[in-house]
Amino acid sequence: MTLFSKLKKLRVILGIIFLLLTLSLFIDIFEKYADERFGQILYLQFVPSILNFVQTFSLLTAGGFIIVLILTLLFGRLYCSTICPLGILQDIVSNISKRFSKKRVFYKYKKAHPIWRYSFMGLMIISMVAGLGFIVVWLDPYSIAGRFFSFIIDPSVRSMNNVVATFMQNQGNYSFFHVPIYHVSTVPVLLTIALTSFIFVLAWKRGRFFCNVICPVGTFLGITSKAALYKVKFNPDNCTKCGKCAAVCKSECISIKNYSVDETRCVTCFNCLQVCPDAALDFGNLKSVPKPKVELDSGKPSTDEVNVNVHENDATRRKLLVTGLAMMAGSGVYALKKNKLPESQHNLTLNNRDFFPSPPGSGGVRRFNSICTGCALCISACPTHVLQPSINQYGLRGFMQPFMDYETSYCNFDCHKCADVCPTGAILPLPMEEKQLTQVGIVRFLKENCVVVTDGTDCGACSEHCPTKAVDMVPYKDGLMIPEVYPEICIGCGACEYPCPVLPPFRAIYVNGNGVHKLADKPEFGEQQSVDFDDFPF
Repeated sequence: MTLFSKLKKLRVILGIIFLLLTLSLFIDIFEKYADERFGQILYLQFVPSILNFVQTFSLLTAGGFIIVLILTLLFGRLYCSTICPLGILQDIVSNISKRFSKKRVFYKYKKAHPIWRYSFMGLMIISMVAGLGFIVVWLDPYSIAGRFFSFIIDPSVRSMNNVVATFMQNQGNYSFFHVPIYHVSTVPVLLTIALTSFIFVLAWKRGRFFCNVICPVGTFLGITSKAALYKVKFNPDNCTKCGKCAAVCKSECISIKNYSVDETRCVTCFNCLQVCPDAALDFGNLKSVPKPKVELDSGKPSTDEVNVNVHENDATRRKLLVTGLAMMAGSGVYALKKNKLPESQHNLTLNNRDFFPSPPGSGGVRRFNSICTGCALCISACPTHVLQPSINQYGLRGFMQPFMDYETSYCNFDCHKCADVCPTGAILPLPMEEKQLTQVGIVRFLKENCVVVTDGTDCGACSEHCPTKAVDMVPYKDGLMIPEVYPEICIGCGACEYPCPVLPPFRAIYVNGNGVHKLADKPEFGEQQSVDFDDFPF
């Protein structure tokens, strides 16, 4: 095995490792990962690392982008071929495409598209500086891959686990157990399918076209790679213009005619170096060794001969197994009409929010919208799945960014998993005592909507679930009790709103989000009384 063959094999192995590690964070359905592992695995993701560094100024926790830049200055766009999950997914798609393609020459040299490339990069830079997170959502390659993992792969894995668990348990084996299948609303799922399908179609047809025309990270690292110490370059004296290198270049950046490689588009995959039989390509100071030739013709190899060599073993193609992903309708948005309610509830008051709450640790809605890239890792990691991708809850500014959806669930009082996994610093870690006092919103009670008033029946679900006792039950009439709220000790966790039996958007009790998070007063639970026993009590 030649040196360049070893480099390619190493690159493939590392790429698979990075992809599986990143994917495993989003499908950690049994919650096996320690919180610190999330930051360690995502340390080298370029855009999240930059945004996190701007928030924390900590190279220890957010200096991965500097390592990526150093790697790029040494070896070119190694990030794109080895670390970026979206890039590796595209390689998988294009590799499958080659195996099933009838084209004799799969890739050819194509001219660059500098206007498109630099326009998208400029848009990305302006968006990051101006805090336009809703634009970064659609351009950051890690975040695009993250939503694919979270909205498509995660519910599919959960469904498959439950099928296996059912089968195993029917056989008397309980090593597998069922897990809840959480799914987001239909719009984010359809948008994710549309965007990833678009990228995969480009990869199927043109390899790394997305990375070299649209992706701003690829363009920026491409500019940086011009100064790389090691990069692919021609040795014209040895080149016979056989075309093998251009035929395997998924970046379509090798020009045989000009003996040139566009280093701004090259993703350092080593494919061309491996197949060159004439030692016509070098990688920095690393030089290839000509492959021994069994037969030599007096003339140059014909196009048919080149194509046979490039696409050898086509006769052994395997059939692709296409697995249908079970898509389930989301529960994030209701279009509820009053005429569908019981007659006693036809005159209810609509819930009116100034803001939908953003996650504790985000500081407030505006700050969160300016930093979050919508990668959806917090959505996958949230134990209660109260975090859901927004559609119109934040307006255009926060499209596809997570919000606290109290129709889906509530925020666990003793949990801050979202901050532990957030790679961008959009949700900052808080000491648990501070998290439990962070007021993301304030409870509002609409007496006229409460079933105690409309139906004359007992309830109390809101008070029963409130962790700070910001909702208490007081006497009403005819022996009934009705909620009374204490906003000063409310943290806006939604534990009162979620179990309310009145359907949204006419809840009797709901949380109005704070634009800027505040600290609630510490609740007083009274003095604990101890009881002494002379002996074992029973």
